Amino acid sequence: MNLVPLVLYAAAMVAYAWHFAQRNPVVGRSATTLLVAAALSHTFVIGMQTMEAGHIPVAGATPAISTFVWLLALSYLYVEMTADERAMGVFILPLLVALQTIPGFRPGVEDRAAVLQGPLFGVHVSSLLFAYASFALACVIGITYVLLFKEIKAKHLGFFYARLPSLQVLDRMNHRAIVIGWVFLTIGMIVGAFWAAQARGGYGAGDPRVQAMSLEDPKIFVALLCWVVYSFELFAARRIGWGGRRTAYLSALGFVIVLFNFVPITYFFSKSHNF
Repeated sequence: MNLVPLVLYAAAMVAYAWHFAQRNPVVGRSATTLLVAAALSHTFVIGMQTMEAGHIPVAGATPAISTFVWLLALSYLYVEMTADERAMGVFILPLLVALQTIPGFRPGVEDRAAVLQGPLFGVHVSSLLFAYASFALACVIGITYVLLFKEIKAKHLGFFYARLPSLQVLDRMNHRAIVIGWVFLTIGMIVGAFWAAQARGGYGAGDPRVQAMSLEDPKIFVALLCWVVYSFELFAARRIGWGGRRTAYLSALGFVIVLFNFVPITYFFSKSHNF
């Protein structure tokens, strides 16, 4: 069942690449239709897992990745339909396919440990996943900005110029995505700190993973580093006047940190976030 969304995401990726190359309206509509079908099938899978486990599948690295992919797909579809622009799909879909491969071939929902019960944990994880989805969009927008900027600077208005929105529109979209992501990242970290303090002094006092929740844990340290990078990006944009390529590069750097923290650190290095 988990392979169905993966197959549909992969088919949508091919269709978006075809549309980006040919700018064929029929292919573009087909790409959107395939992505909608992928998102709907993914919604069904998550719904079934929620009914089976009794909670939204966010506990554990693999279910969290699946939920992140789902949120990113929905976020991108919202942007595409409101902006009436499919150009960024060719950059978003490879990320969706790459990440969905993990839950696609490692299906199942892990049992939720007793320490993870309660609303604070749900708010903590949901906020972070939504923040990561916003940062992924910002990263893709930043990449497209740089590609278009280089083409304009070279005075060769061709492939990307004919397919991407203007630099001003891309810069504005990037900033909005960063602001939304930063807000939810901040909420997720604050709520996570309260949840960890509550668990450490109560029902999770005997759990070594709860006791390991400190800045010495790579997962928490890198999350804080990510917050610092995006905070600086917003500060630089507002106070120093940074924009355009600089914010695009910072968006890409921030999301590389997010991906590094989201997958390899969670699986191999974290002592506290391996429930």
